[in-house]
Amino acid sequence: MIFSKKLKLSIVLSLLLLVGSVSVKGQDSAEQESQECNIKYNLFRADFKSKNYEKAYDSWIWTFENCPKLSINIYKNGLTMAEAKYKSATGAEKDAAKELIERIYKQRLELFPDDKPAKMYSEYGMFMHKFGCPEPKVFNLLQKSYDINPEKMGVKAIFKYFEGIIERNKDSDIQAIFDMHDNLLDAVNKKIDKYSKEVDKLRETEEAGTELSKRQAYLKGAYSTNLKGLGKVEGGLSAMLEKYATCDRLIPMYEKDFDANSTNVVWLKRTVSRLYNKGCTSGSFYDKMVEKYVNADPSSDAYVFYAGMLMKRGDETKALGYFKKAVDLEEDSYKKAKYLYTIAQMMKKKGRFGEARSYAYRAVEARPSLGKAYLLVASMYASSAKSCGKDVFGTRMVYQAALVKARKAKRIDPSISSIAQRHINSYASKAPSTEDVFNTGKQSGSTHRIGCWIGESVKIP
Repeated sequence: MIFSKKLKLSIVLSLLLLVGSVSVKGQDSAEQESQECNIKYNLFRADFKSKNYEKAYDSWIWTFENCPKLSINIYKNGLTMAEAKYKSATGAEKDAAKELIERIYKQRLELFPDDKPAKMYSEYGMFMHKFGCPEPKVFNLLQKSYDINPEKMGVKAIFKYFEGIIERNKDSDIQAIFDMHDNLLDAVNKKIDKYSKEVDKLRETEEAGTELSKRQAYLKGAYSTNLKGLGKVEGGLSAMLEKYATCDRLIPMYEKDFDANSTNVVWLKRTVSRLYNKGCTSGSFYDKMVEKYVNADPSSDAYVFYAGMLMKRGDETKALGYFKKAVDLEEDSYKKAKYLYTIAQMMKKKGRFGEARSYAYRAVEARPSLGKAYLLVASMYASSAKSCGKDVFGTRMVYQAALVKARKAKRIDPSISSIAQRHINSYASKAPSTEDVFNTGKQSGSTHRIGCWIGESVKIP
């Protein structure tokens, strides 16, 4: 068939108009859908902010299902509402709410994989654990969280994950358990340092006479709450490791692995630290480990342990020189505080309480929130109560001095609040009672001078 030029032109124009019409209709449809997404999103957000979750729910669920990539708030706010729905639901509705919560976690991780993934996997894992999900699935979710960033794992998630590590390795690879313990503890200590620095800054502001803003006061409370939880992790992880970390088990294991790791600085550091903390320092193997560590890594950390070894051998002059070297080398005040505190511990073990207290106070100067330095001083006061108290009342006043230090430890360092409270309860039970003060004819609020190495005046309670 032969078409005229005019007919050909007419056909082409008709096709172009048809394509344009379809395109405009598609564009109009997309714009309409986008507008509806924004309307529903803004509706649920307004009701959510007013905490009217019931009213917000229908607009939210529509947005969740039809515009899943619109905003991360769909998942943040949605989780809050779904959890509220779960708490108030019963029967089949409760099961549906639980399934919705899991779907929120899954969809968020799928569509917003770069938004706090470690934290999300950690929370998702603990959500599944809470509802009795098979342990392997829970562990796999927590493993993903750990692999991304262990510092973002929740407190309960850390315990649950380490429990899984122990279960998988207790009969085959004890070293893997120790390694993971150290890895998790490193992550926890980094978080503790981070929050402690923020609390120290805010406390500095208060001590300078400036009232904290509402935001600052809120942050101080939040940091303190986090520190309390993290402090429990430190002790909890060590308690979980207790049955595996005995000198009888540690020393043969490390002797077997020594040749393969004699130049591995991380292994040497962790091994020396664990042997020291478990009190496995009396034999020649510990000394051999310390010497190998200080040769492989002549650092502040290594010098502290080397100085402790020299003290054990009776070479105190040389030991003090290495202690000084360790402290002088370190520029980071928080790390310096750690070394000063370790030196204080070593001095305490040698019975040199006055010097131990001096190093503990220097540690607090370097890190104002290092409460365990005050607990160390408190424990030395308590152990000296009978020798420093001239009579019953004097002995009780030494416990009062210990109580003052323990209370200060708790006040400045939320991360040790639980252990500090145990010290407080112990010392308070031995400090002077109202009856003691009355019977001795002392004036409450006046000062009592404690002699011997303590040499300190304390207020009578």
